[in-house]
Amino acid sequence: MANFSDLNPFAKRESHSATSITTYKVLTLLSWILSVVTTVYYDFESPNDGHLIRRTIWGQNYAHRSGFTQNATITSIYWLVLFIVQLGYIGHLFSSDSAKVNAAASVGSHFIFNNLLHFGWVMLFVRSHFIWSEILLIINFINLTSLYFRHNAYPKGIHMPAVSGPLAWTFVALYWNGAIMVPAQHSLVARIFANVFIWSILVYGMFFIVIYKDYTMGFNLSVLAASLGVAQFFDRVIAFQWIFAFIIMAVLFVFTVVVAVPAWTGKEVSWGRRETQPDAERAPLLGDN
Repeated sequence: MANFSDLNPFAKRESHSATSITTYKVLTLLSWILSVVTTVYYDFESPNDGHLIRRTIWGQNYAHRSGFTQNATITSIYWLVLFIVQLGYIGHLFSSDSAKVNAAASVGSHFIFNNLLHFGWVMLFVRSHFIWSEILLIINFINLTSLYFRHNAYPKGIHMPAVSGPLAWTFVALYWNGAIMVPAQHSLVARIFANVFIWSILVYGMFFIVIYKDYTMGFNLSVLAASLGVAQFFDRVIAFQWIFAFIIMAVLFVFTVVVAVPAWTGKEVSWGRRETQPDAERAPLLGDN
């Protein structure tokens, strides 16, 4: 009888067979295409089936304004860039370098699952099934969090498109979808809760920046905070939410730069004191090639 780890597609493995690599190539590419086509299509078109109110992704966003409403342009650019860099990740599976292939395959099951869950989320969200779409976001958050903590040391060409990019979006989307899911989004109680919970974006981002020196998470979350801030500003000028969002964006961006520049120049950031180690002695940073 085969071991469970042999059957578990999410098990951590040092190497992969030729058959499994071929399977990852096919399923990764197909699931990515499904995710991209569905997202792009429902950015511009509303579904014509179902019994609830049906809108485009951004139609739902602006029809249900809340303390976590996103700016369509900024978030769409975020997703466009993410989809493009994910092509680079997929390219690792077709590389002649076995180390790159094995690294890409190691996160493949989680990435495929992420694509399928994102597809399901879009299909439910545009058809106003907000509770079910929130459940899928929760499942995907667990999936991507597990992926992050088990595979956080791969090169940035794998880490950003397959791990930190989708995880940052899913974390913010939990609040966005969740705010739409509850009634009376514009009530005083809802606005107060939004004013409080928006700070979790900063705490979440700083955790990865300080503990893992992960500047990709910091940058991703700063962009999404900017999207939130712009949308909140145009929705309600006299309010705290857009001010908080821009403060969070600025703090995350500054700390992202503090970590990213030394990583690019080969100097490690040590919180509380700064020190430079010789290349031969320096511990590898997340995102180093």
